[in-house]
Amino acid sequence: MSEDNLNVENTEVVDQLPEEDAPVADDQGERIAALEAELATAKQDILYAHADTQNVRRRLEKELVDARAYAATAFARDILSVADNLSRALAAIPAELREDEKFKGLVAGLEATGRELEAVFGRNGISKIESVGQPLDPNKHQAMMETPSADAAPGTILIEMQAGYMIKDRLLRPALVSVAKAPD
Repeated sequence: MSEDNLNVENTEVVDQLPEEDAPVADDQGERIAALEAELATAKQDILYAHADTQNVRRRLEKELVDARAYAATAFARDILSVADNLSRALAAIPAELREDEKFKGLVAGLEATGRELEAVFGRNGISKIESVGQPLDPNKHQAMMETPSADAAPGTILIEMQAGYMIKDRLLRPALVSVAKAPD
């Protein structure tokens, strides 16, 4: 029986050992919990950094695409004055001179230059804004004056003083227009 008593006593001692080691286990549990929290925070920080990097990359890719698409904007604005002057020169030639044999070659050359300029604009995504008869759109037109008109609805463009142009989907230059207003 003494052996049974010894076994019972050993069992009691074994049962008591974990209780004595409980503070050590609690410290380890707390340390594990703290490390797991740090790991979760680090994982979250890595995810945020990765997302931020992807956002920066996407933004730079978009800026690169825009830079390529609109690189010629300043040059296009400058060349619009050449197109305007060519149009004014063609409009200033009287009908009698257009029929004169001495000027036919000059007129034909100027008209061909105008067509080629329009073709170059088209190849580079530059398009003329249609204005006359359209309602005023402040995103595309700049109203220079109002003209009383009984024929057109108020806000309708009557006269285009200078053509407006778009480059792809952006405004290159607004059209300068005269807008109808109700007669006095």
